[in-house]
Amino acid sequence: MTSTVLTCTSCQTKNRVPDATAGRPRCASCQAELPWLVDVDAAGFDEAIATSSLPIVVDLWAPWCGPCRMVAPELELLAAERAGKLRVVKVNVDEAPAVSARLGVQGIPTMLLFVGGAEVGRQVGALPGAALRSWIDQTLTG
Repeated sequence: MTSTVLTCTSCQTKNRVPDATAGRPRCASCQAELPWLVDVDAAGFDEAIATSSLPIVVDLWAPWCGPCRMVAPELELLAAERAGKLRVVKVNVDEAPAVSARLGVQGIPTMLLFVGGAEVGRQVGALPGAALRSWIDQTLTG
């Protein structure tokens, strides 16, 4: 099982957290909830979606995509703001083309919202931070 090192926004302690796990990761030092943003490959995608008890925003992106690079800092900020309430999973479509093909993704960036392992929302194209938060909130409450 792969893992990611997450830095606590409260005390800056580095914490190793499995990419696919249920629950809410907490800092080993101060017990603050950690911003959960991980990169997964094709092998880890299904497990990451299936094991999460939190809603997940999946960002399908590529390093050469300008709009994808514009959305990335907003997703990092969102993961920090909603630590313990939302998980962000990034999938590089160049490294995991089978994931994007299976999900029917035809353009990037594409953000998918999963709850309980099922897709509940899809946003194609970059959004500014406020619009991204609004999309997530409306999709989760709708």
